[in-house]
Amino acid sequence: MFRIGRFASAPLRQVRWNSTATTPPMMATLRADLKTAMRAKDTARLNVLRALISETNNAAKTSNPLETDIQLLSLIRRRSKAAQEAAELFANENRADLKAKEDEQVVILEEYAGQIKTMPIEELEAIIAKQIAKLQAKGETVRSGPLIGALFTKGGPLDGKPVNKADVPALVKKALAN
Repeated sequence: MFRIGRFASAPLRQVRWNSTATTPPMMATLRADLKTAMRAKDTARLNVLRALISETNNAAKTSNPLETDIQLLSLIRRRSKAAQEAAELFANENRADLKAKEDEQVVILEEYAGQIKTMPIEELEAIIAKQIAKLQAKGETVRSGPLIGALFTKGGPLDGKPVNKADVPALVKKALAN
């Protein structure tokens, strides 16, 4: 007869597939440029791209993974700011060789930051002015914190739009000063 229990004793393994993970659309460009940099032996670009891809992959394992190009843009800007600060420190210590490396990284990071399309500043200013007028029409006092909250709430004028959130507080402050 047949032995039915023959394969039943082997434990089932749980497998986690990465194909369901969402990644920013810009990641395809970064991975393609990584291959190009490897072929060209462009070490500066290679180091920057490896670091960006690594940070994105590490963030995918957390509770707040990078899913949009805007989140990737904020990561690029953080890395660019850190490289600029390092370049200043190296300049103060008279380390021109290390400063040149950091400056090269900043140029590469800014190149990738420029490829991510965000909403134009003029359009942001118009949306902010419209929201201020809407709040004033209701008779509410307009303060920057609640205004920024109203702009980004679910169903708000900037909800889901490609906006660099770092620019909004300065634009709100400017609009409230006028």
